Amino acid sequence: MRIQSQTGITPLSELTIRGLLIGVIITVIFTAANVYFGLKAGITFSTSIPAAVISMAILRGFGNATMQENNIVQTVASAAGTLSSIIFVLPGLIIVGWWTGFPFWMSFGICATGGILGVMYTIPLRRALVTNSDLPYPEGVACAEVLRVGSNPASAEAAESVESGGSGLKAVVVGSVVSAVFYVIVQTRIFASDVAQYFRFGGDRSPATGFDFSLSFALFAIGHLVGISVGIAMLVGALIGWGWAVPHFTLLHPVAGAAADVAQGAWAHYVRFVGAGTIGVAAVWTLGMLVKPVVGGLAGAMAAARVRKAGRADTLPRTERDIPIGMVGLVSLICLIPVAWLLWHFSVISGLGSHALLLTVGGVLFVVILSALVSTVCGYMAGLIGSSNSPLSGIGILVVVIAALLLVLGVKSELPPEAGKALVAFALFLTSVVFAVASIANNNLQDLKTGQLVDATPSMQQWALVIGVIAGALIIPPVLDLLNHAYGFLGAPGVNPAHALPAPQAGLISALAQGVIRNDIDWTLIGIGGLIGVGIIVLDEILHRTTKSLRLPPLAVGLGIYLPTSTTLMVVVGAIVGWWFSRRADKAPKPAATKQLGVLLASGLIVGESLLGVVIAAVVAFSGNASPLALVGPGFETASIWIGGAAFVAVVFVLYRWIEGLAQK
Repeated sequence: MRIQSQTGITPLSELTIRGLLIGVIITVIFTAANVYFGLKAGITFSTSIPAAVISMAILRGFGNATMQENNIVQTVASAAGTLSSIIFVLPGLIIVGWWTGFPFWMSFGICATGGILGVMYTIPLRRALVTNSDLPYPEGVACAEVLRVGSNPASAEAAESVESGGSGLKAVVVGSVVSAVFYVIVQTRIFASDVAQYFRFGGDRSPATGFDFSLSFALFAIGHLVGISVGIAMLVGALIGWGWAVPHFTLLHPVAGAAADVAQGAWAHYVRFVGAGTIGVAAVWTLGMLVKPVVGGLAGAMAAARVRKAGRADTLPRTERDIPIGMVGLVSLICLIPVAWLLWHFSVISGLGSHALLLTVGGVLFVVILSALVSTVCGYMAGLIGSSNSPLSGIGILVVVIAALLLVLGVKSELPPEAGKALVAFALFLTSVVFAVASIANNNLQDLKTGQLVDATPSMQQWALVIGVIAGALIIPPVLDLLNHAYGFLGAPGVNPAHALPAPQAGLISALAQGVIRNDIDWTLIGIGGLIGVGIIVLDEILHRTTKSLRLPPLAVGLGIYLPTSTTLMVVVGAIVGWWFSRRADKAPKPAATKQLGVLLASGLIVGESLLGVVIAAVVAFSGNASPLALVGPGFETASIWIGGAAFVAVVFVLYRWIEGLAQK
């Protein structure tokens, strides 16, 4: 679509077919990568900046691309980093044993309707939280800077830009290729997948513990992106979990057997719930800290809006035109129709048909009210601390607890005891819809901030995000189903814990739903974790008040306890190496460009390994062979550890030196 610029003179291309196609392709790729990696590491990565870099490189070949068209591409693709967060809830239906796979149309319906509602709910908030707000929107501002500099190669800033010679695309592509090739070699078993050691402190029934460094470039890259504070916090969590909790519980519950089996068993049965308690307290604390700024920010913004002169829609500047509020209401109502059908259908097939009407009507009201609340909170959180750092898991925890409590108060007493499992499943299903709203709301205003800074039309961005939501909703169910059949999720019935994807947030949220409805969770373990969380919160506040930049994010500590060391330790390594790289970059001739290339390299490392992980999962699922690419047997294990470890270190060194050189060209 060609539009008039702010001056009304120069025509601009903004919402174009080619831009939408490029955005959808990037969305599909990044969504698949984010789903796999989120289930593996409990963390998703922001795709806006990598998408913007790729878009600029592709559209530059057409010769007539505009900054606004590139912005539409990254807006569509940003759905990959947001809607994929549904993996924090939806796999819970597998973990509790209700689903054995992901029914496509039901899963698509949750993602699409919730995601579109997330777009619609945040449109009325744009002027309050973006236009008339001083919130920093760190990712939105950074993405706008990339778009501005990359779209104007002749500017002075472009001399410092990673896009002045296509360097940004090179970093993403090389990172993707390197991590993909390394992952394939790991699958042949010539390189080890991890370096692990488990041991006891005495005899056959003595306490046990151990460690596991996964040789994963994607985990390493996540560490680079999350930064040193989160990395150190996850290390603290790992030390609490494996330095104290695992030995403690193996001492309290002595078991004979291999040290690895005993330690992993203690972690799965006891320590994970301690970590869940820490995550829960940290998430609630984080949300509680945001209540005052959310209320104050909205009140101030609304007061400012009331003193603005009201103008007719056709006289508004292009950059102030949202989707008309009447259309917002109509689309929202249309989305609630399939939401109502999904809730009714789920009630009927789960054996709750006698209460289907109550559950449907109550569920729709729950979605309407909770969605409004979480959209406001998530939008403000994204503006305050960024979409990637926003504690979405805290939203999921609060929503599922409220849903479960309402089910207990409203219908549990009228149902037979065996209906408890169905109520747990319904609570998770209902939470999934609201969580899809929250995930998109967590991102939408960030995109609109980027649009404000690059002179874009809000309504076109909003429609572009709807398209991105639909594209993401189409790819998420088959990828989830593929990964479930290939690996399974930790805690699900009949799944091999050694190969299962951790899915930490989904495991925690499903455990809470069961605990509230069935009251069969060990609240003592949750309580221990909660006390640890309180201690970490106090320590973090002390650090915040007494140091310039040192922090210990409580949520990250909780994840460090909850996740296996095969996930956390390499993230810690990546965070330390990323910090070292940033320190070196500060001394380089082009520090900003060097750091930005490091971020793009890390994004590529995640995408390459994650996409190959999805491909290999497909091979595993269809072949029935857990190691379809293996070239060597167990006798090569020791050699593969040394070879793989040395190769990993060497590749990291070469990549970072190459990035430093690339930034100076």
